[in-house]
Amino acid sequence: MTTMAPRRRRLWAAIALGAIALVLAAGAITAAVLSRAPEDATGKDMRGNSVRLEPGSGLTPQVIHDMNAVADSGDRFRVPSVGLDVPLGALDMTHGTITPPGFASAYDVRNLGVPLSQAPTGTVFVATHSLRNGAVGPGNYLIDVKAQKAKVAVGATIDVADVAYSVTGAKAIGKLDISSDADVWANVPGRLVVITCLQRRDGRASTQNMVITAQLDAH
Repeated sequence: MTTMAPRRRRLWAAIALGAIALVLAAGAITAAVLSRAPEDATGKDMRGNSVRLEPGSGLTPQVIHDMNAVADSGDRFRVPSVGLDVPLGALDMTHGTITPPGFASAYDVRNLGVPLSQAPTGTVFVATHSLRNGAVGPGNYLIDVKAQKAKVAVGATIDVADVAYSVTGAKAIGKLDISSDADVWANVPGRLVVITCLQRRDGRASTQNMVITAQLDAH
């Protein structure tokens, strides 16, 4: 049985109570290409386009400070079957939210589940943006917008900082429902959960998250 540190244990208790207002699930994981001046942008997508968070993201200066985000930890997040290879960053869930501040990295959520160094003992959580209106984030590689499903097939490899997982499934979950979905937040030995937005065919703001699960490869 894995013993979690007090802070991590408190966070899991909050999730069990449905107290997490996951900003990934509240619109902040989508973005639009800016047509305004570059200084209005909050970041760049994978093609260098200026993008901004959807209104109501809650990404205040205090939240940015408290999440202690790093866009590139020196490791990579790779999904070879869809051609995705991006920097792996890291952040802390803070103020009850997870909002990656960058649009071209995948982010390990440090204070949920277990760290990658303890991957066999629990669930590793990774969050990343998918974008709309022509912008491209890592999450766009993971979703099939036309078919409204995950692009990553069962059995495909996801490599997180050279830790290899095999995809076991994927499901779309409404943004208002994800925080109370016990299956998503269960701390399962050797599991990976990747969360991004499922964009809509008509280009309007996303209303669902795509949750991709994978299991640690046996050695």
